[in-house]
Amino acid sequence: MPDFKKLPLDAQLTALLDGETTPEQKHELEERIASDEGARRLYDKLRHGADFGRRRLEDVLKEPVPLALVRSIKSVQPPKAPVAPRATRPSLKLSPSGPKALAAALILFAAGCGIGYLVGIGPGDPTPGDDQHVTDDSPRTKDWLNDVAGYQRMIIRQPRHLVEVPASQAEEISSWLTSTVGVAFRVPDLTGEGWTFQGARVVLGDGRPAGQLVYSSADGDLISIYFRKDSQPADTEDFKETIKDEVGLVTWHNAGTSYALVGPSAEASLSQIAMEVAAEI
Repeated sequence: MPDFKKLPLDAQLTALLDGETTPEQKHELEERIASDEGARRLYDKLRHGADFGRRRLEDVLKEPVPLALVRSIKSVQPPKAPVAPRATRPSLKLSPSGPKALAAALILFAAGCGIGYLVGIGPGDPTPGDDQHVTDDSPRTKDWLNDVAGYQRMIIRQPRHLVEVPASQAEEISSWLTSTVGVAFRVPDLTGEGWTFQGARVVLGDGRPAGQLVYSSADGDLISIYFRKDSQPADTEDFKETIKDEVGLVTWHNAGTSYALVGPSAEASLSQIAMEVAAEI
């Protein structure tokens, strides 16, 4: 093993950040950081870089998984016949020396910090000096979808309080939601797909009133159609699928209105139902 004290200062500080120092080495480095301004600045730079990369990695891992990917994973069938084992090869035992192992660790740490920085700026983020063009609709759309996903989780947990106005009061639902939300609509008939209309609510999506039409299946599953006025262009009727935890969403825009069909993430027919809803509503 190389003499720890002969290593470059950044390597020693990296080992301190990774918890790979002895108590004596840790004490010496902490004293140097406290008394040496240059060592303190280098330590702070390494610590901030590592923290930034870690936070960005956590943010990436929190991104919703595409609905199509989840369904494809769930639909994979195990092999019906055992797979023949491959011919075994003699295994190679790698025993890197101390200097090689340390060099590899430093390279991996530097690569991790670089990846954290690149992920942090992202391909769509402006670089210093560039003009920044940020659209207002993206964050608001994200907030609106977070809100409706939250409402859907709430009614799933409170099946005895699904709606404010039951399906039997169809005329009141139509006049109430149209006047409150500002969107004319028709209640889609989804009985052919096994979904029964239960009634309606008015909720808030990113601070704006939104209509919620609730449907249930014979198995007790729930789906909801949410809609609200927006400022999206009239020609953005592309259907987009996302997953937020156990909830799947299919969203689209049409004629100044945002729509979201929200239901169980494992429901394979959400996209098909969304297209039918778009044609009827």
